[in-house]
Amino acid sequence: MEDRQFTAAVWYGARDIRVELRRTAPLSANELRIKVARCGICGSDLHEYVNGPHAIPVLQEHPLSRRKAPIVLGHEFCGTVSEVGSGVIGFREGQRVVIEPEYRCGSCSACQRGEYNLCESMGFAGLMGDGGMADEATIPAYMAHALPDEVSFAQAAVLEPAAVALHAIRRSGLGAGMRCAVVGAGPIGLLIVQLARLAGAREIAVSDLSDARLQMATRLGATIAVNTGRDSLSDHVQDVDISFEAVGVQSALTSAFNVLRKGGRLVLVGLFGKPPSLDAFGLVNREIDLISSVGYRHVYPDLIALVAAGLFDPSRIVTREIRLAEVVQDGFERLLSNPADVKIVVNPE
Repeated sequence: MEDRQFTAAVWYGARDIRVELRRTAPLSANELRIKVARCGICGSDLHEYVNGPHAIPVLQEHPLSRRKAPIVLGHEFCGTVSEVGSGVIGFREGQRVVIEPEYRCGSCSACQRGEYNLCESMGFAGLMGDGGMADEATIPAYMAHALPDEVSFAQAAVLEPAAVALHAIRRSGLGAGMRCAVVGAGPIGLLIVQLARLAGAREIAVSDLSDARLQMATRLGATIAVNTGRDSLSDHVQDVDISFEAVGVQSALTSAFNVLRKGGRLVLVGLFGKPPSLDAFGLVNREIDLISSVGYRHVYPDLIALVAAGLFDPSRIVTREIRLAEVVQDGFERLLSNPADVKIVVNPE
């Protein structure tokens, strides 16, 4: 192939993301090259920017991606197939796709059970390998899902966090007529609100520190919105069937636990930076089910179908679209300074 270059946002270290030219590598037999149309900035990307590395391999390559820093960021992306590896079946040049960015080995016990999100070598393109915050990306073909015409790139760019939300909903067992609480109105929490409404929850209480995010939660289906900077969630709701902790901090965990009914379910979705404490006596005495949810598995086809049918629009949480060249100042720095910006999406074009 001719010597080509592409533009990418590359993580070199904390507060060191560089938009630079990179050489296009030859395509392996089982890979696809993608012309990226949209890429969302995730909270995980933001953590890596502020004080990483957390997940990004620095000293040793990831066993599946064979990559280490510097890494092209971005795991929430979609685009058009521009090149197909010689061993790939089922995809063609010009096909619109969305990327499910979890690496999987296919051979460990978790992968053999179909629980590929628990793969012994689990990781994400855009964190443990090069991702899609660029004008092109190269991915294993198993990560790609075809997009019907009814699903726009603007919607597809938010399917990855929606997959996290749907997996959490399924893990929780939420069903029609149930009452739930969502602690944290970030992108994942807001998508849980939308999907909980779609699942038939009759009451959805949401808490956050941002009035703007709580207003969005209400527009998306929340029935109760509480700013916990001024008030306690437990003063407004009690005895919910399910609580989703979608922040990853001690105060949110305590709040989610305190509003559960006896026999309720506490679902941990947020990633904790340090070990939290939990009232184990109360957990046992109230017979609370403690459920964790990480990543996703087997949800993309259903999400794509829901969007195509007009039943679910994840792009409603997007607050800003920016150019790749301005990703640091207008993306990462803006997210740090302005809580009203819930989800910023990069358009490389």
